[in-house]
Amino acid sequence: MAKRDYYEILGLAKSATEDEIKKAYRKLAMKYHPDRNQGDGAKKAEEQFKEVKEAYEMLSDAQKRAAYDQYGHAGVDPNMGGRGGPGAEGFGGFAEAFGDIFGDIFNGGGAGGAGRRGGGQQVYRGSDLSYAMEITLEEAARGKESQIRIPSWEGCETCSGTGAKPGTSAKSCGSCNGSGTVHMRQGFFSVQQTCPHCHGTGKIIPDPCTACNGQGKVKKSKTLEVKIPAGINEGMRIRSAGNGEPGVNGGPSGDLYIEIRIKQHEIFERDGDDLHCTMPVGLTTATLGGSIEVPTLGGKAEIELPEGTQHGKTFRLRGKGIKGVRSSYPGDLYCHISVETPVKLTEHQRKLMKELDKSFRDGGERHSPNAKSWTDRVKDIFK
Repeated sequence: MAKRDYYEILGLAKSATEDEIKKAYRKLAMKYHPDRNQGDGAKKAEEQFKEVKEAYEMLSDAQKRAAYDQYGHAGVDPNMGGRGGPGAEGFGGFAEAFGDIFGDIFNGGGAGGAGRRGGGQQVYRGSDLSYAMEITLEEAARGKESQIRIPSWEGCETCSGTGAKPGTSAKSCGSCNGSGTVHMRQGFFSVQQTCPHCHGTGKIIPDPCTACNGQGKVKKSKTLEVKIPAGINEGMRIRSAGNGEPGVNGGPSGDLYIEIRIKQHEIFERDGDDLHCTMPVGLTTATLGGSIEVPTLGGKAEIELPEGTQHGKTFRLRGKGIKGVRSSYPGDLYCHISVETPVKLTEHQRKLMKELDKSFRDGGERHSPNAKSWTDRVKDIFK
């Protein structure tokens, strides 16, 4: 079947300008693109798309257009020494015509950490690092300044950061011609990928430096000053910008994240900005009442126990908790009373306890109202 006239395919006159050719191609390419045509008409649309693409590739090239205008299809036939037949440039024409839409995608940009540097090598942001720091509850409440040692990279002194053995030099990668990227054809599309041979650097080091194994940098360690804010809690992270791993080909360094771990305290348990503690109280004090000392993170406080304080009673001390990093006021301290039963009694003490118990029993339920109520409920169950 004879090929249709390229100008006819694009719906243009032979006097059409480059701008008009590009606009016509955009319109028709979008209309017949395989992604936009599915089902029964997919095959026909694909053929029309190829036809439109071929017409654009010939007429958008000044040299090919001149040959076509003078000799027709024979002037651009690849079998007669032309610069390339239809489809020889892969996705080039499509990407060029739609560069303002797809340019960032097909030129290696985007938010994935990789970019371009002067149209050459790809640059990559360095990886983030994580560091676990364990602190005490008191340090978390008050805040602190601390020093940590973290791994770092410094330029290799042996090769002056080139990665090549002294007296030698790196060479341009033959696979990507020093660009750091290669193009892979996939149907109508040409996908840009990082060169697998030079890993995006654009260079190959035939004789690497033995001190840094060709990396141009050596791993060392450095000391960082870290400020822990008052009120920080378990699992919170502090970001130290630029102290992660270095970037590739001059890319920015990653960040260091310091994750807080709080040691278990001997007395207090933290719940948000509140603190909880269990206070052991003797039987006599709980029975007769009195003042007891309670520890806090800032010193000591006093609680006045009423007569007949029961086991498990909770007392609240306002403002004796922790002021969190995002809080306006400190939390509270909750003291949970634990009444201790006497142990290792002497014979005399046993005798006194028995006498006291008899006295309680003779006094009736007024000495143990909770026990009387509980006994009544049990009797109701077994009626």
